[in-house]
Amino acid sequence: MTLLTMTGMKRHYETPAGTVKALDGIDLEIEEGERVILLGPSGSGKTTLLNCLSALDSPTDGTYMFQGESVPQNHSEKMTSFRRDNIGYVFQFFNLLQDLTVMENILLIQELAGKKNPERAKELLDLVGLNDEMNRFPGEISGGQQQRVAIARSIAKKPTLLLGDELTGNLDTETSKKVMEVLVEACAKENITAIFVTHDESLIQYATRVIRIDSGLIISDEKHDQNKTRTELSEPTQSM
Repeated sequence: MTLLTMTGMKRHYETPAGTVKALDGIDLEIEEGERVILLGPSGSGKTTLLNCLSALDSPTDGTYMFQGESVPQNHSEKMTSFRRDNIGYVFQFFNLLQDLTVMENILLIQELAGKKNPERAKELLDLVGLNDEMNRFPGEISGGQQQRVAIARSIAKKPTLLLGDELTGNLDTETSKKVMEVLVEACAKENITAIFVTHDESLIQYATRVIRIDSGLIISDEKHDQNKTRTELSEPTQSM
């Protein structure tokens, strides 16, 4: 079933040097349950697209339908309500509140969404493998663990769509792998559709679909068999 559709999506900015066409005619349809990786060079429009998907920014032109309804534009209060009800976000920087424990960080998000539930918070921490760390503060756990807390926090309000912007950008390769494995499992269990921006080609293995963007346009859009890629990555290289 189709979750969202963008048609003719444009986001142009006027600058002293001229018009910047961050998005210049994006047509995009995302199905429920997909895990989409957005790839492209710096300045290609990836983050701008994410901002329009989350209603953090309003497009210059085009239509955006989410679950069959038009997404609010140029109305901050309605855009905020849309984000609160539908969108989860995982950032490159963990953005955890340092004076709150791991558990308190999750409970706060639940409370802000009007869905405070300590039992569900514990379930989410168990899902990301951090039940034993619930009473520790962010500064007392590793970067990879903090990102897993951020994942648990982002899905605590049961978002329909989870967005990530370079969410493994501050992590080493092995930690990135563990974080993405946790994220894939969480999205599958919670029935969450996910779209992630990254520069890291190795993360393709966790996607069901790979979209490449350049100069504000989609230049390729392909379904992806992540199980096949993982098998290929795990096979030993044959010596010549």
